[in-house]
Amino acid sequence: MKNSVKRILFYTPRVLGILFILFVSLFALDIFDMGLDFWGTIVGLFMHLLPSIVMTIVLVLGWRWEWVGAAFFAAVGAWFLRISTPGDVMYYIVFVGVPFLIAALFLVGWVYRGKVRG
Repeated sequence: MKNSVKRILFYTPRVLGILFILFVSLFALDIFDMGLDFWGTIVGLFMHLLPSIVMTIVLVLGWRWEWVGAAFFAAVGAWFLRISTPGDVMYYIVFVGVPFLIAALFLVGWVYRGKVRG
């Protein structure tokens, strides 16, 4: 396997995972429009960022063990699919498609881990 293909298979799911986590984290910024006091804002920001914190921890685990990243991001995609309402195509592409793509890339990296890391 070529060295460039190895690097792409290794880094693509990780970089996409980081970008997805950053995108989901952007939705936490709406806490500042609520007009809360300092501690209310801190608690609200923590609550809004909790999914991003969990995804970051799992991404760190998935960095070493690809099957963890594959299983978790597939579960995230399935969860977003479960809570979605029919009709919004962009929602399906961004919040369902991207986690499933990341899971598939982690799965490919796990299946070919000997060749990718070797």
